[in-house]
Amino acid sequence: MKAEPVLRVEGLTVRRDGMLAVDGVSFELPSESDTALVGPNGAGKSTLVAALLGLLPHQGGTVQILGQRLGPLGQLPRSVRAQIAYVPQALSLQGQFPLSVAEFVGFGFDPPGPTLPWRGGERRRQAVRRSLVRTGCGDLGDRLLSELSGGQLKRVLLSFCVVRPRRLLVLDEAEAGLDAPSAAQFQLLLLELRRQEGWTVLHVSHDLDMVRRSCNQVLCLNRRLCCSGSPDHALSPSRLSELYGPNMVPYRHHHERSGSLHD
Repeated sequence: MKAEPVLRVEGLTVRRDGMLAVDGVSFELPSESDTALVGPNGAGKSTLVAALLGLLPHQGGTVQILGQRLGPLGQLPRSVRAQIAYVPQALSLQGQFPLSVAEFVGFGFDPPGPTLPWRGGERRRQAVRRSLVRTGCGDLGDRLLSELSGGQLKRVLLSFCVVRPRRLLVLDEAEAGLDAPSAAQFQLLLLELRRQEGWTVLHVSHDLDMVRRSCNQVLCLNRRLCCSGSPDHALSPSRLSELYGPNMVPYRHHHERSGSLHD
């Protein structure tokens, strides 16, 4: 018997600022799969992710997460939402944001919803400590978020994700702003945690070398889903030319040989 997919999307349509940003997109994420969402700038990738997370309303189609249907305004049972984690492209920290790393990661332990976080308890403190150690942030607990480097902040975001069991991890260009060594370290840590936790992962990424190395499914989006399948199938030269246009330019990160696609 085929296992229920962690995420099933059928005919998803999203309008943003009066424009059709995502048009009739359908796909599934099997349990413990690692899927990349690729496409040119303005293709609707971040809009699609926001709709899947219930951060934007959708105007057509259905989204099911762990067998539960997402409401058109983002409604989802708290028990399901607690099993979803999200690593954004950037975390806006204005000035000296007065929140320590340990306090921030602790919010990831608390159940979702409009309830005040539970601020005490040894179980919570131990979970925060373990998650920070697992991501190499064991010495950062007392630091303010606003004091962290880009690489440190990305690892702290993974600590937030791993502080309690999750099923689905969504990353929206999580490596944006990192230099090549930091991006490589982040990817190694993510791969290790994914295997340990059994996460189903959806990446939004422009790093096609990473996608080829790490992912087992690729979704090519340009408002519509242009193609999907294995990296060898979806990232063939002809399909990339169709997706990005004939003038796409591969570039290479400094200090390493692996490259990405700049659009």
